[in-house]
Amino acid sequence: MPEGHTLHRLARLHHERYAGTAVRVTSPQGRFAADAALVDGQVLRRAEAHGKHLFHVYGEDRVVHVHLGLYGTFAESALPAADPVGQVRMRLVGRTHWTDLRGPTRCEVLTGVEVDALHARLGPDPLRADADQERVWDRVSRSRSAIAVLLMDQAVIAGVGNVYRAELLFRHGVHPMTPGKSLDRALWDDMWSDLVALMELGVHRGRIDTVRDEHLPEATGRAPRQDRHGGEVYVYRRAGLPCLICGTEIRTEVLVARNNFWCPTCQPA
Repeated sequence: MPEGHTLHRLARLHHERYAGTAVRVTSPQGRFAADAALVDGQVLRRAEAHGKHLFHVYGEDRVVHVHLGLYGTFAESALPAADPVGQVRMRLVGRTHWTDLRGPTRCEVLTGVEVDALHARLGPDPLRADADQERVWDRVSRSRSAIAVLLMDQAVIAGVGNVYRAELLFRHGVHPMTPGKSLDRALWDDMWSDLVALMELGVHRGRIDTVRDEHLPEATGRAPRQDRHGGEVYVYRRAGLPCLICGTEIRTEVLVARNNFWCPTCQPA
């Protein structure tokens, strides 16, 4: 499932290409046809993201909400638009570009009240200007749950997925099963600042890179990572391989229905 940086990258792209202009909105597949008719021909005011949710705002009570889920994808290109291929849930056509959406978990038009309710259910998003770090710390510092569980809880922090979870904990030497209430405030502040920086880098590069310069392939002579997710990481999907810092074999276990990864030496219990 795409993590928060992907949705913010899409929001910025869509805002740049479509905001301020009337947009044609259709549903070649037909499943979104009734809602598409509500916004078709309207001026897109802005595109924004909160966690793993994307919003196209056409008016106070006309907001297209998209959650990509595991299989949702956007395809973007300059005009002229090609004929729809496959099950296109939503097509946007602006003055210079067109965009197709396929396979999302959610694609719907919401009212302002419904959007507000959705925002209220989500935790602060490290990539949003309105992110309330104190609200996150309050939840984390009072919880007996493992920090690896809390980081994946979208009601605690919106936008963090399996990759950022594993990499953030490794970069700060925190064992995944450490209870939230056991974290030191200074350590948490460092983790939050690091998370913001890593996710902003993800928006800029379009992939997740978490390895510090001194541990990159060009600095150590190791082979670059070969993985469909791209990016250089310390532990994510590296189970059984040596830690890039200490050489210990990276471990994995299922946590919150997802494979978690950590180094038992760099992240002692």
